[in-house]
Amino acid sequence: MKGKTVVITGGTSGIGEIAADRLAQRGARIVLIARSKSRGKVTLARLHEKAPDLAHTVHYADLTRISEMKRVAAEIASQEPRIDVLINNAGAMFANRRLTEDGLECTFALNHMAYFVITEGLRERLLASAPARIVSTASAAHQGAKLDFDDLQLAKGFGPMKAYGRSKLCNILFTRDLARRLHGTGVTANCLHPGFVATRFGDQSGGVISRFVGLAKLFAISSEKGAETIIYLASSPKIAATTGRYFYKCGPTTPSYAARDDRAALLLWERSATLADLITANRPHAGRFVVS
Repeated sequence: MKGKTVVITGGTSGIGEIAADRLAQRGARIVLIARSKSRGKVTLARLHEKAPDLAHTVHYADLTRISEMKRVAAEIASQEPRIDVLINNAGAMFANRRLTEDGLECTFALNHMAYFVITEGLRERLLASAPARIVSTASAAHQGAKLDFDDLQLAKGFGPMKAYGRSKLCNILFTRDLARRLHGTGVTANCLHPGFVATRFGDQSGGVISRFVGLAKLFAISSEKGAETIIYLASSPKIAATTGRYFYKCGPTTPSYAARDDRAALLLWERSATLADLITANRPHAGRFVVS
């Protein structure tokens, strides 16, 4: 990883922080996208302590807001001449249905739309840096989930696990269609299930969710163990040409039937682009087009 630049969301705690730390120790320069300035400063100081010769940096943004997603991606694209790895890792579960300023359900906005918008914002830098990699944290929680394209924001029946499972299904479908669009460019896109990890995840969800997650953590794996597959996908030469796959324990595995639906993946991409008011690339090496 020497000489490589890694952009990571959700890198100030849990498996994201471990991944950032380990990749920095291997020589990568880390560009953090964080919400909390206090955690961002602490993580940045730790990175500089572990790898003092690398100009690690942090950008702050609220990744539930599309304007913030676009702003931070544009900032990074303007400041970084190359990006070798993008790790989409920020995520959360919410006990109650909340809407963002864009009218999106918070789980969908943070867990899926942030992946989509940040990736689109950094696409040109990744293409110019090829070979490059995009790694997205999904979850086995996608099993059993199905998307309702008439109710992506769960207005007809919200449940915390339902919303979270759907968002993780979105991560896999997004990776699948992204890999198709990036075919032949030298930029790969893969996603992963890290396992159930004892991190800050769920602590601020509130209500029964926080209590349930707190109890479940007694049986969870460590952040170090959970970060292994992220680190592997970001750095291993063994999967340099592998793309569009879903990984668990550093090996490819098969996601649910719904997560392998190419039609749903395409429709999700088009809906996401419309929601974000983005022009996205049909063929990343040949112009741009407006999705219909």
